[in-house]
Amino acid sequence: MNTSDPVVPARRGALQWGAGALAAVLLAPLARAQRLADAHAVEVWKDASCGCCNDWIAHMTQHGFEVTAHDTGNNAVRARLGLAAKYGSCHTALVGGYVVEGHVHADDVRRLLRERPQALGLTVPGMPIGSPGMDGPAYGGKRDRYDTLLVLRDGSSRVFRRHA
Repeated sequence: MNTSDPVVPARRGALQWGAGALAAVLLAPLARAQRLADAHAVEVWKDASCGCCNDWIAHMTQHGFEVTAHDTGNNAVRARLGLAAKYGSCHTALVGGYVVEGHVHADDVRRLLRERPQALGLTVPGMPIGSPGMDGPAYGGKRDRYDTLLVLRDGSSRVFRRHA
């Protein structure tokens, strides 16, 4: 083989480019699957004795999220993540780079991850009866109307979804 032939380096470059392009095409679905898996990972900070937090974790797990819980409380984490106390609830989570505070429905989290708005995250302030984790038999079927709020980076919020 004559390496001084100008066709040989060009052919080698084309083969390398083709191999790189083929690898990119073959690996793209794996990279997308990893991004989706990361988006479905939930990290939660809660009090160790909070039953409704455990019920919310069960709700998220039942809807396909993989949850890691820290029984260290959530006030310090909420403050570190920049979410104002007025939006607070009994647990704070991180999902796909967003803060999720309180008893937010899994469908709302899925929509957040799908739409990817420029925001800090979602919150259901307080602990409304009928929200995920606050909807067991102990509440006798009672349901409060409540809103899931989208909290913007400037600290303001708007209704993301109304729950009747």
